[in-house]
Amino acid sequence: MTSPTNPKHPTSHTGPTDPTSPSGYTASAVPGLVTEHDGPLLRIRLDRPHKRNAFDDAMVAGLIGIIEAAGNDETVRAVLLTGTGEHFCSGFDIVSRNRGAANTGNGARPRAGSIARRLPGQAHRLVPVLLETQTPIVAAVRGWAAGLGLALTLAADVAVASDTARFLAPYTARGFTPDSGVSWLLPRRIGEVRARRMLLLGESVDGACAADWGMVDRCVPDDQLEAQAEQVAVTLAGGATVAVGLTKWLLHSGRDATLRAHLSDEALAMELSSRSEDFREGMAAFAQKRPTAFTGR
Repeated sequence: MTSPTNPKHPTSHTGPTDPTSPSGYTASAVPGLVTEHDGPLLRIRLDRPHKRNAFDDAMVAGLIGIIEAAGNDETVRAVLLTGTGEHFCSGFDIVSRNRGAANTGNGARPRAGSIARRLPGQAHRLVPVLLETQTPIVAAVRGWAAGLGLALTLAADVAVASDTARFLAPYTARGFTPDSGVSWLLPRRIGEVRARRMLLLGESVDGACAADWGMVDRCVPDDQLEAQAEQVAVTLAGGATVAVGLTKWLLHSGRDATLRAHLSDEALAMELSSRSEDFREGMAAFAQKRPTAFTGR
């Protein structure tokens, strides 16, 4: 089974145009992306299986728009990111981009400097958006997660991997260098020695090894991937949304902060979260020895 669990009315979207609408994602098509807004959960599926869900420019721009919009949509409390078919994402389809550029009429490939011009507004914008949005993101990964697919896995808050998953940083083996923040994220997740094995030697890592190294949250049998990833996403979508979002912010901002600066951020987050309705509900449920019923407010 490769599609999201219990899909209802999936359509291609770029993001909500009316954040007050309970189903605010309109059918403004981005080929290769399918979204389903189901209550507090937004499912996003990479849908280009004939290319192992490799990204093109429109998909990168579309995913940026969807994540930014979801972060501003108070009806979205968690995001589940999956892929159609046997693979999560094989990276960016640079071959097709170059072929398209060569077929523009004059036969010219992109001129020198085009990568440095494009990346800041494309993949190098996507990864910070994933990391900095306070909406938690869960990735369900099967098959290949290479290049940008690896970056998406590392940028997710929780990644659940199938036992079919293979993680690859293919850069030096193809004669170029890492992008999409992989050389920043990978050593922070698995340590510098292991990151060097992947980045310099091009070693791939299977799902079980990725879980053992801490690259992903867990490795599960392939037939359990959707159910387990969905369970994590639903749990986050039903959590104390203000506290969850601020905790995600603390984890990300704390990577480069001094202790003193981070303690100041923690104080601010505590001040904000303790003013939320979910804080009052959490305290009441604790005192009354009952399950919480968070509303995300």
